Amino acid sequence: MEDVYIVMLVALLALAITDLVVGVSNDAINFLNSAIGSKAVSMRTIFIVASLGVAVGAIFSSGLMEVARKGIFMPGQFYFEEIMIIFMAVMITDVLLLDFFNSLGLPTSTTVSIVFELLGAAVCIAAIKIFADSGSLAGLTSYINTAKATEIILGIFLAVFIAFVVGAIVQYVSRFIFSFQYEKKIKYVGAIFGGVSLTAILYFILIKGLKSVSFISDGTLDFINENTLLILLGGLVFFTLLSQVLMSFLKLNILRIIIVVGTFALALAFAGNDLVNFIGVPIAAWQSFEIWQASYQASGTLPSELLMTDLSGEVATPSFLLVLAGVVMVATIWFSSKARAVVDTGINLARQGDGVERFEPNFLSRSIVRYSVIFGNAFSSILPAPLKNRIDNKFDKPATPSRSKRIDAPAFDMVRASVNLVVASVLISIGTSLKLPLSTTYVTFMVAMGSSLSDRAWDRESAVYRVAGVLNVIGGWFVTALVAFSAAAIFAAIIYYGGVIALAVLILVAVILVVRSGILHSRKTREEQSKKRYNRADIITINEITVETSENISSVIGGVNKMFTKTVDNLGYHDLSKLKKNNKAIKKLEDEIDELKGNIFYFIKSLDDDSVEASKFYILILDYLQDMVQSISFITRNSYNHVHNNHKNLKFNQIRDLKKVDERMQVLFDDIEDTFNNHEFGQIDRILSEKQELLDYVSELIQKQINRIRTSETSPKNTKLYFGLLLETKDLIGSTMSLLQLFQEFYADAKSTI
Repeated sequence: MEDVYIVMLVALLALAITDLVVGVSNDAINFLNSAIGSKAVSMRTIFIVASLGVAVGAIFSSGLMEVARKGIFMPGQFYFEEIMIIFMAVMITDVLLLDFFNSLGLPTSTTVSIVFELLGAAVCIAAIKIFADSGSLAGLTSYINTAKATEIILGIFLAVFIAFVVGAIVQYVSRFIFSFQYEKKIKYVGAIFGGVSLTAILYFILIKGLKSVSFISDGTLDFINENTLLILLGGLVFFTLLSQVLMSFLKLNILRIIIVVGTFALALAFAGNDLVNFIGVPIAAWQSFEIWQASYQASGTLPSELLMTDLSGEVATPSFLLVLAGVVMVATIWFSSKARAVVDTGINLARQGDGVERFEPNFLSRSIVRYSVIFGNAFSSILPAPLKNRIDNKFDKPATPSRSKRIDAPAFDMVRASVNLVVASVLISIGTSLKLPLSTTYVTFMVAMGSSLSDRAWDRESAVYRVAGVLNVIGGWFVTALVAFSAAAIFAAIIYYGGVIALAVLILVAVILVVRSGILHSRKTREEQSKKRYNRADIITINEITVETSENISSVIGGVNKMFTKTVDNLGYHDLSKLKKNNKAIKKLEDEIDELKGNIFYFIKSLDDDSVEASKFYILILDYLQDMVQSISFITRNSYNHVHNNHKNLKFNQIRDLKKVDERMQVLFDDIEDTFNNHEFGQIDRILSEKQELLDYVSELIQKQINRIRTSETSPKNTKLYFGLLLETKDLIGSTMSLLQLFQEFYADAKSTI
């Protein structure tokens, strides 16, 4: 009997380590997005500062494990075996849920997930117990800590609105003071701004951190609580003077210092507050096991007989577990690629500049932007013209040479990054002092969104995409709560009725899904890294234009070549599943072209004065590439629709002829791909000289099909498909040859000017 629960504890430990990894990967946005987005310091420095904050915060976590033991349900109402089922269901759900959000690159709240998982599993087990005893669900509330659960839920979601509004207001005032040319203003008000910011962060660390440190005496905490105002006034004077000294004598940028200190503070808060979300449940399970084991040894109490009333008492958390958890969290910060994917989401939604938008607009985002524009115009019309002009001047961005707009430029400046960190720190510390539970993810994300809105980062060019992104993230938070509750309840029921076998199956399924997710994410990451991304900063000369265009042509030609072969083969076998995969895969080629065309503005801006004439060449090249992709898209989608609609197979002779076309196309496209990969542009003449032969062959097949219709063809759907494939193939060849001819002319002109 005891062995079963030891195995469960081992499984919980393994799940806790996994949960730490997936949890930190998601919550990394809490303390990394402002520092990374502003590029105030190097990535290495950011990771070192964040690691120190997490390590210290992990030690501060002692005493914060009560939410897992008694914050959501009444442990005295459950037997030991039921408590263990609840904890197992919670941990399995948490690992799967957070890993899912990491794979999507969306930030969610580990606090919300753990709260609703505990609630879902506890409600499920309580409902089973009550229904088995009385045949109804009356008295369910006596099993759940409804007051605390309601307080946690309301506090979390109220923080979303408050954080957004406060972040927007503070950023607006800060920008009005500093403007975008903050280098001039900071000489005069930088010391005061630094004093206020660093004092706010000090308050945050004192209130949020020290109150949970086990080795800080009650007398010290009482002194801090009784003299908080005096400490803050002294801190304000000290940090203001310190900021002035650092700026005047050491020539340090005070904004950079605020960002570094703020990142440390938020990292500390994350570890100190959210560590319970990862290891609180396993620790509570271990403590439950110790309580039952002591009772079993004393009186032989069975797991189904011991109510866990003792779990409601104060139980210290072993320090070595906190240290171990801190080590795992620090390692995750350094090595998790999913953490960086989650951070990218927050940074991209808040960035000041233009670029590729990740989220597609929807009806709600369009409506919000449309009515916001109408309201903004109406409000602007009633403002006095001098005041309106003064405000607009404060938000005017300084003109910068086009070639200095690098793709790796900061997403936003250090003023906004400082505001994000300070406001998030203050809000979390105020919430903590009022004993309101908060989600650090929600607060920091919404502060960043509010500040980006008021900083006019969401202009008419990007607002509809950014709003859609925020709505997607917030929608994901509600999905987190719903899925966490439902999945934990279902898993708890499965374990309750299925016993050890069901538990083993669930753990195996969780392991398989997490490993599979990691493999798919690694594969996706490698694909992203291998893609030849457009670099708007480096393409400024004729030679670099040639190299970049060669890479784009080679990439598209290779994709078209593979897709044509797969489509012909799968059409011949009438393989619907593979044609469906082809139909989905074609979207990658279309997205690649859309991204290149979306960057034309930056391409033209980045060219040096001697290379501006190359703009037309680059645009025409993209036009031909788009024509090629449209042709292969038509071929792929029509082949899929033909088979999907259960039309007759193409005849053997038709498939054979298409395969011969494919073989010739493979030779042609392989030749072109090698030419551009190796930059052997002298081969283009030979390739062009052979184009007519292939075009003539396709024309012969068209005539052959006409003859079939007159004699033996009986299927109008086959005829439609076959003619469509041949005509689009002809267009594909024509676009390819036109592209080669254009490139040859450009290359010849470029060589003559060297």
